[in-house]
Order: sequence, then C-alpha cells, then structure tokens
Amino acid sequence: MLGSQRSRRKVTTLLAGLGLLVTGAALQVSTSATPAQAATPHRILFDNGHAETAGNADWIISTSQPDPLGEDSSPSSESDWTGAISSWGVALQKTGDYSLETATGALTYGGTSTTDLSNFDTLVLPEPNTLFTTAEKTAIMNFVKNGGGLFMVSDHTGADRNNDGEDAVEILNDLMTNNSVDSTDPFGFSIDSLSISSDYPSAIGDSSDPVLHGSFGTVTKSLIASGTTATLKPADNSSVKGLLYRTGYSGNTGAFFATSTFGSGRVAFWGDSSPIDDDTGQSGNTLYDGWNDSGATNAALALNATEWLAGGSDSGGGDDGGDGTCTAAQLLGNQGFESGNTTWTATSGVITNSSSQAARTGSYKAWLDGYGSAHTDTLSQTVTVPSGCTTATLSFYLHIDTAETTTSTAYDKLTVTAGSTTLAAYSNLDAASGYALKSFSLASLAGTTSTITFTGVEGSTLQTSFVIDDTALNVS
Repeated sequence: MLGSQRSRRKVTTLLAGLGLLVTGAALQVSTSATPAQAATPHRILFDNGHAETAGNADWIISTSQPDPLGEDSSPSSESDWTGAISSWGVALQKTGDYSLETATGALTYGGTSTTDLSNFDTLVLPEPNTLFTTAEKTAIMNFVKNGGGLFMVSDHTGADRNNDGEDAVEILNDLMTNNSVDSTDPFGFSIDSLSISSDYPSAIGDSSDPVLHGSFGTVTKSLIASGTTATLKPADNSSVKGLLYRTGYSGNTGAFFATSTFGSGRVAFWGDSSPIDDDTGQSGNTLYDGWNDSGATNAALALNATEWLAGGSDSGGGDDGGDGTCTAAQLLGNQGFESGNTTWTATSGVITNSSSQAARTGSYKAWLDGYGSAHTDTLSQTVTVPSGCTTATLSFYLHIDTAETTTSTAYDKLTVTAGSTTLAAYSNLDAASGYALKSFSLASLAGTTSTITFTGVEGSTLQTSFVIDDTALNVS
C-alpha cells in the first residue's frame, strides 16, 4: 500500500466559471467517451487446485470460484475481491477485455468442464505447491504447444507451504522435464534452487519488448523478497529471453523474469510470488504488499505479461504502429489509480486514497497540488498509439477545488500535454463542484510513442486542488 502522504490544507469549494484553453486546431473536445472493448475477451484461468493457499500463501484473485464475479460483478478496487492477488484480477477485469476464472480441480485439456484449458487463452500457475499429475502435465504442455499462454510464478527453494516435500521450484521444473509431450528443455530454461533474500532486479534495455513496454505501462524494476532466478539455455530454445535480472547478473544466468515460446504458445516465468502479493488476502495470512512496492513496477509487469501471453500484443511490442493494424483497446495502465503508485510516474503523494478529496470511483485518484504554498506536481504515463488506428481518444475526469477568491487571475494552473503538444490548460478559475469529463483526440499521434503528462503548478498562497480520476486512452 502507499506510504504516508504529505499533509494537505483542508479544502473548500468555490464555484467558478468553467473555462478550457486548448491549443491545436486538430484537437477535438467532446462530453463523453465510450471505452473500447475487445471483440472477444482474453480468457485467463488462474489455478487454485495445487495448494496455492497453503500456509501463508493466498494466491487467488477471489474467494468466489470458479467465477470471481460472484463476489463482486463490477470490482473497482483490490478489496472488492478477496485474495492476495486480487489486484491482478481486478486490474484485468476493469479493462473489460478479459474473462477470468479459477480452477479448483485437476487441469484438463480437451475435456468438457467449464475450466478445461481448451476454453482459455492463458493459464496462470501462481506458486503451485503440489506436483502436477502425469495427465495434468500432458494437458498443460499440449495447451501451450497448441497456442496457449503459460504464466509460471515460482518462489524460493524450500518454500514448501504444505509440507509435502515439494516446493514451487521442484514442481515447475518437474513440469518442464518430466512430461509426455517434450521433456528436452522445451522452454529453454530451468529454475534455480536458490533462496535470494532481497533485491530489485532491473529490466533490460529493449524498448520494443511488449512485456516491458506494454499497454499497462513501462517496466523498470521488480522485487525479490525471498525468491529465485532461472538459468537460460538458448541452445535448447532460441526464443528464450531474460527480461529482468538479479543485480550483477545478465545473459544466461540470474534471470528473474523470462519469456519463451513452445510450439504455437507463449511462456513467462517469474522467480518470486512477493511481486504479485497485494496484502489484501484472507484473514490469518502473513502477506506482503509487493504489488504496490514503490521501488518496483510489478503491476505493469504482471499485466503486460498477461496481455502478451493471451495474444493481446505481438513480439515486436504489441500494437506498436509498425504493421499498420489497430485492435480496439484501452491503452492506459492503472487507469483508475486503484493499483496505487504503479504504472504512472508521479510526484510523491499524488496518487492517493486520502479521504480529504473523494475519488470519482473506487478509493484512489491523482491529487495534484492543494497545499496553499508554491508547489509543482506531475503525473505521467508513456503510451504508443498504433499507426493503423484512426481514432484515439484521451479522456479523464477532473475536479478542481480552490480557496482562491479571484474571478480574473489564474494563480494556480494545470497543464495537460501529449508529448510536445499542449492539450489543455486549467486554473483556479475553472473550479467547480463534482467531476467533469474531459476528452481529446490523439489520432494525429498514431504510429508514435508519447508521454501523457499532467503538470500542476500552485502559487504561494491559497490552495487549488486538481483531482483526476478514471483516465482512458481508447483506440480503434
């Protein structure tokens, strides 16, 4: 969760005329925006049939299984679903582009159950703690070989949470080396028998990689809080690739996050379960909020990888504008800020759940300025608009609250930019009750990567708060 915020002056609302300064004749302003939905939602199956909640683990997206919507059909925050990886599930659900379920029994492929792997695009194995049966390993490997995505999350060696003699390192290595489909190092890596106490593994410098630079944000670092790494073997599978490495390691050793392919499918490996832990699981468990760790970008990593595994982005960085195609999608990550201080780059204290200013939906929002003293806050996220998109609409809800009494002087200002283009400027003169929807066309940026930036500059006396929520960048 977020750390303590700097104290803000108690705010009051002053109604004033609503003004909008927009530069560039190509920019269009509308009063509504409809989020683009995927024609066929990406279908993700989270496993909970192999002791994923044993001991202090609670690696489930919801206690409602198989369908998490049974707990809350329209979740807006991580606490709306109960589970230590509920943030992962809720973030996917909120995009409208994913259909999520949880498997609680044996994994099958080609069967008739609703959780049969043939009904899904991606299988997530969040630190399994019992061995897969021979039939299950055959099912998983054939699922990937025929085009499925496999997301394997390990933990450190010795993390045998149910005391059956097997930990996630051994279980996942057994899946890869002791199956009836291909046991000759099919993915091109093996998981190391290590217990690394702490580290912040860094991402490699590859701006085209869809997992590191996806629609949910840019990945810079991850987190090890007792975890392990993998050894890569490109001679066995040339597609294997290390994306984040333990400090001091590179190449084929010390890979903390790696991707690969097998047959027509895709594979991702993560060396610790702490990064997916959001500290909101069932009572009685000792959890850790790695999802919102301020020193890492774990949410973007998990979500980008899920999108890539499900076929939502290509090997060249997703819909990066290079092939002239466009898939209807919403491109901003953590669009309602409910994942806390992730995906966005923000001044300290901007992304907050403080009750002094209400969020439009959920608990979190971005609150720029509001101090009543000279201050500058920024909020930004870098996105790529595919070249084939003819429509690209940036939208957000804005509430402006001020203690200024002037009706003629803009003492405090908020500027919105996309790259070098100024989209709008607001000030204390635009204060009003409630949130107002703002919407701009970014179609001219198709085929380019730009940074969306909100900059709030406050004068020396009397506060003005610029509060932003429910952002979106919808393309089609």
